[in-house]
Amino acid sequence: MSDNQNLLAEQRRALILDEVRRRGGVRVNELTRRLNVSDMTVRRDLDALARLGVVEKVHGGAVPVAEASTYEPGFEAKSGLELSAKEDIAKAAAAMAAPGTAIGLAGGTTAFALAQQLLDVPDLTVVTNSVRVADVFYNAQRSATAGGGPRPGAATVVLTGGVRTPSDTLVGPVADAAVRSLHFDLLFLSVHGISVEAGLSTPNLAEAETNRHFVRAARRVVVVADHTKWGMVGLSSFATLDQVDALVTDPGLPEDARAEISEYLPELVVAGEATGTADI
Repeated sequence: MSDNQNLLAEQRRALILDEVRRRGGVRVNELTRRLNVSDMTVRRDLDALARLGVVEKVHGGAVPVAEASTYEPGFEAKSGLELSAKEDIAKAAAAMAAPGTAIGLAGGTTAFALAQQLLDVPDLTVVTNSVRVADVFYNAQRSATAGGGPRPGAATVVLTGGVRTPSDTLVGPVADAAVRSLHFDLLFLSVHGISVEAGLSTPNLAEAETNRHFVRAARRVVVVADHTKWGMVGLSSFATLDQVDALVTDPGLPEDARAEISEYLPELVVAGEATGTADI
């Protein structure tokens, strides 16, 4: 390999490492598009960085070694990722919510996208620990009032108290007590990671505990997560896959992962596929 080729590889790997550290993780397919190189080249680069001990390879990508389990990016950092997938997931998940039911909606950027779709479902009672989600409903009602009166069928929103996390969710004893006293027909969970071994997980210990109470309070649990969350593992697990009734994801989920999920979950909905949804 020539000196120029060595330099190019070094520059490319420096860019990859910067992306990993800045975003808390990258996917191989994202890097191939960004760097205009082959999948094999990206995987070789990730192998080289892994040998240096600066990244950890995970299913389909890499995360920072020091932050593999505990790093929690802020809401803004996560909100720009997989936008079209999140929108498709939100539309498919909203179709599961029946008018007049009680919905639990835990925090996260996919839950934020879902909240915007739930505005069209009448007479919901929504319990959330997400400041961003609560704002979606509040701003919609305020706009309707400014336009001439309350919006018919507007949701009743209950925002738990608690300590605010980097992802703008409220956690801790106050949030736990609020959720523990309630019961939901349906819970939507936006997760940091999902895997067979670790189940549902998050980097935040207090958020994991609050999510445990959400799961216990729900008759039906639906995870809304784009394909990049599959194989990711956070510091703390809060539910096993057998506690989940359905996963709503996007077509980027590999076929082998779909087959694996089929062994654990009653229902898989792949939003945005030409064939619509797939129930397993």
